[in-house]
Amino acid sequence: MIRRATPEDAGAVGDVFVRARDRMTYLPRIPDEDRPMLGGWIIERHEVWVAEEGAIAGFAGISPGWLDHLYVDPGFQDQGIGRALLTHAKSLQPDGLQLWVFQKNEGARRFYERYGFRLAELTEGAGNQEREPDARYEWTP
Repeated sequence: MIRRATPEDAGAVGDVFVRARDRMTYLPRIPDEDRPMLGGWIIERHEVWVAEEGAIAGFAGISPGWLDHLYVDPGFQDQGIGRALLTHAKSLQPDGLQLWVFQKNEGARRFYERYGFRLAELTEGAGNQEREPDARYEWTP
């Protein structure tokens, strides 16, 4: 089931984000003191939709024309949750979406390309907090 996140979901959203990001070993580790606040920060700044499979298994954060976040808990990956969240985000933004993904995240890049996103730009990462080379993708229906 996909539903709009509520403030009460902040802890679970943050947990999914942290567990997924911890798998990205090429990125700096999120400081312990920041981890409890991440879910609330994401929900406050984006329109967040969660996928529930008994628990929150993944989430998508969107803003006009952008897919800002798409994370699936590692324990729920490869079950179609990411695809369902992406399909939902596209339905909410029918004129198109853009997103940023780290260049080293080859699995995510293949995922987005498989679902119609096209590479629009590569950068050296000067515009992101992690200073990690990234790629901007676009989807136009």
